[in-house]
Amino acid sequence: MKDNEITSYAQSLQPYMVEMRRRFHAHPELSGEEHETRKILIEEIEKLGLKYRLLPGTGIIAFIEGAKPGKNRLLRADIDALPVQEESTNLSGHEKVCLSEEPGRCHACGHDVHMTVQLGTMKLLKHFEDRLQGTVYCCFEEGEETNCGIETMMKALEDYHIDECYGMHVLNTLEAGKVDIQAGPRMAGMLRFGIRFKGRAGHGSRPDQALNPITPAVHALSMVDSAMVNKITAGETVTMGFSRFAAGSQYNVIPEEAELEGSGRYFNVEEGKKAFDFITKIMKDSADSFGCGVEFMDTHKIALLPVVNDAEVSERVLKAVADICGEDCIGQADRWFASETYGRYLEKHPGVLAFLGIRNEELGSGAAHHNGKFDVDESVMPLGVCAAAAFALSD
Repeated sequence: MKDNEITSYAQSLQPYMVEMRRRFHAHPELSGEEHETRKILIEEIEKLGLKYRLLPGTGIIAFIEGAKPGKNRLLRADIDALPVQEESTNLSGHEKVCLSEEPGRCHACGHDVHMTVQLGTMKLLKHFEDRLQGTVYCCFEEGEETNCGIETMMKALEDYHIDECYGMHVLNTLEAGKVDIQAGPRMAGMLRFGIRFKGRAGHGSRPDQALNPITPAVHALSMVDSAMVNKITAGETVTMGFSRFAAGSQYNVIPEEAELEGSGRYFNVEEGKKAFDFITKIMKDSADSFGCGVEFMDTHKIALLPVVNDAEVSERVLKAVADICGEDCIGQADRWFASETYGRYLEKHPGVLAFLGIRNEELGSGAAHHNGKFDVDESVMPLGVCAAAAFALSD
């Protein structure tokens, strides 16, 4: 990093951030249950003397008011953990520096780092508030993993005028010490499928006297594969995975219902909607052709939009990060097929999602997200603060 006031101050925050990250990591809370996490966040916000708003549930919006008028900007961090049992060693077999103390729960996606970096950024912006223009809205979002807090946050943000937004996600495939900010699609949108085929139960010896719902479900699955090949525009990407098929309980009893659930990922909104519509139609038509009924579950929907970075904001923030931290800190990462509620922010406001690299082979960080061996390189947190500050302070 370049030796200047911002990078020096960010580096001075490292002991604080290590302490906070390990505190969050040791006590993870699942989506919608982040009550103790919120208490910790409130304590830190109050120490900074900032105003804040508590949302229904566990979300928070804190406010940093700049000394000068200017653009109002938003910073976002997610606060929930996963129902994953953490392993004591990481990808290289090294003992982790901190472990979850809650059985069956851990921050296996990096949200502990996201919260910590945002707190560090708030400290830095408060310290340099004479340079800050406009108001910075610091959002701590409830339940990103299950999407249970995004609607509450979006509704609350309608009360404020926001010009631009910024989010950050640690990334296991990007080298530690690098930050990636690129225009265009960065994370995938998500399709959710939940279909219930309704037939008529009967004895296995007389299928003619029953309506077997398994048959249209199986036919529908085979047709989906063909349709994906032939209907998705060449050069576009939509992935599809049906992962739950439930029907019956006895070998000689034809069940009354069969259920299919799965998900798809997409980067192009038009192609995602096309895939959702034609798969829904395949399910209906297959049920009709075998004389069965079909119901769609509440989860059957276009669940999340893709995360698409604004070109102008991406270019400006990338330059600002390079000016503060040096060109060596700029990395390149492929778009990520995971999904994020942050796409909802970008739907309303131009902005970026930055990837902060955490892969360090010597340390052993680099295991896949949502994995018990997932670990982070804590030394990257000052870079995360600098990148967020570059966004908040850029002209």
